[in-house]
Amino acid sequence: MKAIIQRVSRATVTVDGEQVSSIGRGLCVLLGISAEDTQRDADYIVRKILNLRLFEDENRRAWSKSVMDRDFEVLCVSQFTLQCILKGNKPDFHSAMPAELAQPFYNSILENMRSVYKPELIKDGKFGALMQVNIQNDGPVTIELSSPTGPTDPKQLSKQEKQQQRKEKTRSKGPSESGRDKGALRSRQDPNASSGAEGDVSSEREP
Repeated sequence: MKAIIQRVSRATVTVDGEQVSSIGRGLCVLLGISAEDTQRDADYIVRKILNLRLFEDENRRAWSKSVMDRDFEVLCVSQFTLQCILKGNKPDFHSAMPAELAQPFYNSILENMRSVYKPELIKDGKFGALMQVNIQNDGPVTIELSSPTGPTDPKQLSKQEKQQQRKEKTRSKGPSESGRDKGALRSRQDPNASSGAEGDVSSEREP
């Protein structure tokens, strides 16, 4: 799944001369769904859209707050052309999810966003329509996002999840505790080894 996320001052969607959606300050998201996408891809994209820190805080410190932190709006527009593969100079869209499958999947992504954030702040274009999208990019700030590709085999997925859990446990261990563990290990291995004083080439750095 691919998303082009733009920080905007305002954005509107017009269909057949009629404005169907608009937002003020917030994010305009162009979303391209591939034929291989699953709920895992959707969950990843939704989480990133709502939590990317693209806005300043109350002290005007940049890159500090997410769209949810600031109570700003999100305008999502389905755009299958993001799944383009060029054949020479001609765009090919066979990797995009077919419309009859993409529409309910896209709608479920919107519902997911609305369940996590304030539903009245999640706006939408018109799926499958020829839209005029007016984007007033603020910055400009544009983020290109793709959901991570990974194995589809359940055993491989389970292995990845266990590896991720081990990494998180390692990160959660405080540096002082980790340092004591390593110091104790060195003492058992070599009673004369230094405990990390200057010039101790046997000491290890915390990863």
